[in-house]
Amino acid sequence: MSSTKVIVGGTIVTASDMYQADIRIENGIVAAIGSRLDAAGAEIIDAAGLYVFPGGIDPHTHLDMPFGGTVTADDFESGTIAAAFGGTTTVLDFCLTKRGEPLSDAVRTWHAKAAGKAAVDYGFHLMVADAGEQALRELPEIIGREGITSLKVFMAYKDVFQVDDGTMFRTLQLAREEGALVMVHAENGDVIDFLVEQALARGDTDPIHHALTRPPELEGEATGRAAELAGLAGAPLYVVHVTCAQAVQRIGEARARGLAVYGETCPQYLTLDISSLEKPDFEGAKYVWSPPLREREHQQVLWDALSSGTLQTVGSDQCSFHFKGQKELGRGDFSKIPNGGPTIEDRFTLLYSEGVEKGRITIHQFVDLVSTASAKLFGLFPRKGTIAVGSDADLVLFDPSAKRILSADSHHLKVDYSAFEGMEATGKPVSVLLRGQFVVRDGEFVGQAGCGRYVPRARFGARTPISVPEASAGGRGG
Repeated sequence: MSSTKVIVGGTIVTASDMYQADIRIENGIVAAIGSRLDAAGAEIIDAAGLYVFPGGIDPHTHLDMPFGGTVTADDFESGTIAAAFGGTTTVLDFCLTKRGEPLSDAVRTWHAKAAGKAAVDYGFHLMVADAGEQALRELPEIIGREGITSLKVFMAYKDVFQVDDGTMFRTLQLAREEGALVMVHAENGDVIDFLVEQALARGDTDPIHHALTRPPELEGEATGRAAELAGLAGAPLYVVHVTCAQAVQRIGEARARGLAVYGETCPQYLTLDISSLEKPDFEGAKYVWSPPLREREHQQVLWDALSSGTLQTVGSDQCSFHFKGQKELGRGDFSKIPNGGPTIEDRFTLLYSEGVEKGRITIHQFVDLVSTASAKLFGLFPRKGTIAVGSDADLVLFDPSAKRILSADSHHLKVDYSAFEGMEATGKPVSVLLRGQFVVRDGEFVGQAGCGRYVPRARFGARTPISVPEASAGGRGG
């Protein structure tokens, strides 16, 4: 089968444009965009009636991740296959580090986890657990050598991941100097730890108390504190998995003051609420993740923040644990329930279905939220995140009229439940190309584990170089 392809008849949609045109793909990149393109020797792909979107970029995944004495149900093979079915062609996962151990050890560990397994392209963020002299010496080298240009700090999970404010501030200063973006899990872990102890002492052990001991005020407080420290350090800040009005307000205030503060939310916070944790027979444990689900009124605040640009991205925070045998570790003690849920496959469709179809965001905002903004923030643009001459041919042929019911019976993850079980969605990725090769075609997986490549990223604010063919046509993208 020819490696040269011409996609005909589709409607191309980017963060800035929508138009009908054909796309010629050569050597894994977009070689030309226009009408009546040269199709000699090319495979013709009919996209009539379909949108052609840039491949999704999921900026927040946890695959093959150890947590709470167990390991996520989905690794880089099953997780990225599910991502591909969902329209995502690049994932950014987290290298978790341990205090006192070389950061390079964590990077090697995560390379080994992904190598030979990933079905889509991938990159890494690097967790910073301490800012001692060893870490401060290693970080500049890792940023430059590995192209890992984003650093993660936790303000929660006391005695596990949580850092103090001094460590966070030193990380922010180094990030400013090295052209990296600091990502923060913003919850007040000290107060949460105290509230958890009080709840368990009272005998409040059910899953709902996971949410009640992590109130939105503590997410708002931590978000504001992180923004102030970032402003003082003169560094950019990216707040992961924003769930509530309090955090949105703090991000909005920081941005209004001119601070480089960005925010991400997730499909679970846009579609589910705290009542899921009250399901009987311990089933609420399926919905235990951090920060927790909130009261329903926060959903509208999040949608408004996406529409207004206060929040810039939607990540999945994919972190799946089986209900049976893993989530059940927390029976009788909600604090022992492994935190996380299965969300990677449905991120793309849910944002289209609940956002575009219901008039909450425009189709261009959709593309920006699921792909382009992450590409720009995390040093992948314009190689990825758009459809333009010279960009990687990561493309999603999307049927906007398809109706389906989301279910564990039909998803492609290993985990034994769906976070969105029974939810009706409009729109479906029909075929997905990674660097010009099909990984999903007409609803069937035709890629292979290991076809995904590691993608080093440019420093914050820089663009990735692309190769533009000499004889090219068109090339819009944004």
